[in-house]
Amino acid sequence: MDQADPFGFVGLTYDDVMLLPGHTDVIPSEADTTSRLTKRIQVATPLLSAAMDTVTESRMAVAMARQGGLGVLHRNLSIIDQAEQVDRVKRSESGMVTDPVTTTPDATVAEVDALCGLYRVSGLPVVDGQGVLVGIVTNRDMRFVSPFEKSTTLVRDVMTKMPLITARVGVDPDDAIAIFAQHKIEKLPIVDDAGRLSGLITVKDFDKSEKYPNATKDAAGRLRVGAAIGFFGDAWQRATNLLDAGVDVIVVDTANGDSAGVLDIIRRLKSDSAFADVDVIGGNVATRSGAQALVDAGADAIKVGVGPGSICTTRVVAGVGVPQVTAVYEASLAARESGVPVIADGGLQYSGDIAKALVAGADTVMLGSLLAGCDESPGDLVFVNGKQFKNYRGMGSLGALQTRGEKTSYSKDRYFQSDVPSDDKLIAEGIEGQVPYRGPLANVAYQLAGGLRQSMFYTGARTIPELKEKGRFVRITAAGLKESHPHDVQMVVEAPNYRR
Repeated sequence: MDQADPFGFVGLTYDDVMLLPGHTDVIPSEADTTSRLTKRIQVATPLLSAAMDTVTESRMAVAMARQGGLGVLHRNLSIIDQAEQVDRVKRSESGMVTDPVTTTPDATVAEVDALCGLYRVSGLPVVDGQGVLVGIVTNRDMRFVSPFEKSTTLVRDVMTKMPLITARVGVDPDDAIAIFAQHKIEKLPIVDDAGRLSGLITVKDFDKSEKYPNATKDAAGRLRVGAAIGFFGDAWQRATNLLDAGVDVIVVDTANGDSAGVLDIIRRLKSDSAFADVDVIGGNVATRSGAQALVDAGADAIKVGVGPGSICTTRVVAGVGVPQVTAVYEASLAARESGVPVIADGGLQYSGDIAKALVAGADTVMLGSLLAGCDESPGDLVFVNGKQFKNYRGMGSLGALQTRGEKTSYSKDRYFQSDVPSDDKLIAEGIEGQVPYRGPLANVAYQLAGGLRQSMFYTGARTIPELKEKGRFVRITAAGLKESHPHDVQMVVEAPNYRR
């Protein structure tokens, strides 16, 4: 009996290949970086932030959506906390808030102050027990309440009472802008014929729409957001809570997406009519057969990457994985036949790697270490020898897997270790480290998208589909890799998009 060849193909990663330049009549500013995230959702910039607890919470998700990408909220949170973060993103910017946060006349100024801080708003509508609008309380109303009086001062004593400037349900956006200009107000409550509050429009939302024209939004004008779930235990309850909070994309996020539990929950989500408006991403896989299994289960996109992340140790702990360029290419062979987009997750070090991932067959890329150093990522700045860093860890690291006091780790089942009886029996597949501080996400995203546009210029592609069609690889040697980076000089000033 012939033995199967264990060395069936060579695995290549980003440093093993380079894109060939070609004839071009494109300049970088003309390149269109719009791409498909899922079967139904497009993004203006093909960037996603990873579902990691040192990368993506609500602040990062908001910033990513504003830059034309998407943030995926990590699941190392309780169900309530993760759903609340979805709610914060959906409320952060919208054409009209259909379910605005409100307060009552009997609430205290301290309670309103806490709500405003939680949702990053400057004021709240005040409603009675029947939902009828009776006033509005803003920073201006609370400004002169002494700190020691806030816990005893009631909203009814400081709020601006009715009548207020309001608009009826169904008001045209242009009419709303005219009302803002005429009356010099910042918040416009929307009421029905009975005076009940039905929504809220803020002038800041119009300002944000002009400032972030490429933002990723849903049909109602709200920022889109994704959130990760598992397949075990509370996964279904987590999914339903996320649905109620308004999530746009659910990511079934595990270390091995080609497993029965992952495929079962994807089928269940896709067959439930309640989730008809929510797209489901499955992952992670690294082979053609794994991608085909997710396609057959009904996934709206496939996440590819087993072990390429800078903080991942799966390939040395388990000896399993596929170098990322080959993994993306193999997965794309299955996905493209069904029109299912591919997400290249992990292993990207430079903006040029984004273009390589797209040419290999991806439609978007998911970033961890490149974004963990941004202002918007969770965690505080750390100073080491006078330089600024932020903490970054793999979701398979001991810190992410271990129980912390009364808090359970919700990451254990990502690595199929929910049945491990104690923390000292965990098998870690990641490390904890630090990455250089990189400043605001807007600057980092600009450099990454700019590098992609440069790639499109060199290959003569005006769009991402053209880049995927025209792009060709050349394999390089170790000497070629050395030649590709700055060499034989003492570097004095680093470029903003290049770090040694």
